[in-house]
Amino acid sequence: MHVHQHEKSLKIAVLVTFVFFGVELAGGFLTGSLALISDAGHMLVDGSALLLSLGAVVVARSLPTRSRTFGYHRIEVMVALVNGLVLIGLCFLIAQEAVGRLFSPAPVYSTGMLVVGLAGLSVNIFLVWLLHGSPDLNIRSAFIHVLGDTLSSIGVVGAAAWIALTGQVLADPLISLAIVIVILATSLLMVRDCMVILLQFAPRDVDFEQMVQDILNVEGVEGVHNIHLWTLCSHINVLDAHVYSCEEDPRRIASIRSEIRDRLARYNIHHSTLEFECEECPDCRIVRDLAHPVPENPPANH
Repeated sequence: MHVHQHEKSLKIAVLVTFVFFGVELAGGFLTGSLALISDAGHMLVDGSALLLSLGAVVVARSLPTRSRTFGYHRIEVMVALVNGLVLIGLCFLIAQEAVGRLFSPAPVYSTGMLVVGLAGLSVNIFLVWLLHGSPDLNIRSAFIHVLGDTLSSIGVVGAAAWIALTGQVLADPLISLAIVIVILATSLLMVRDCMVILLQFAPRDVDFEQMVQDILNVEGVEGVHNIHLWTLCSHINVLDAHVYSCEEDPRRIASIRSEIRDRLARYNIHHSTLEFECEECPDCRIVRDLAHPVPENPPANH
């Protein structure tokens, strides 16, 4: 799928998701269904994820400026953090209402709930079809969110059918609590990932020790130190490091740098600053010794 097709699909998905978020929210209040309101909250999570994915595509075209040397990539992180915190608060409000309804059941207009639930399920199935099969990591992430909301919509439809057939309105708050658990888990993960990025921790999906070992295995590299690895935003990893090498030929050093960057690309690190040094420092020896430990009982010389 071409970049412009990515953007077009995401724009359609964002528009449809937020429009139907309003429909489900209104439907929940009109029918008295807490499950619909909860599913609307889940759809808000999806809309946020889709909006962030669209933002990543748009921001990727924005060049850095003299005063904003990293560009606007961190905007998506700030938006995700705010959304995550708001949704966590929303979860507690819905859970409180659901628990109250378990002890004091409220009437639910099951026919209207079923109609809105089926419409929501149809919208989610359309979004699953629209976003499926993309190799783009952002869109794949949004696809997983939509897939989860599809399951929530199935729960809402099932609860509406159960209420229509049996008149047992307890199905509505029970499904609401189940959806709240899903939203809460997703929101907590979102907030955690945002904090990892903002605190400039190393990416969770990068094996740091193996990455260092891959650098040390490059021919001509004697050591590496002052390694700083962090995430700029959800799809950009950044690294800077000092590389100790005895090579003096500039062309050979350029070749080593190129080989290191090729290996870093395996870890989705495409932005790196490598400073070469011709004298070994203590930090270099520490990293090298950790990567190549000396045996406790070295063989005796004969």
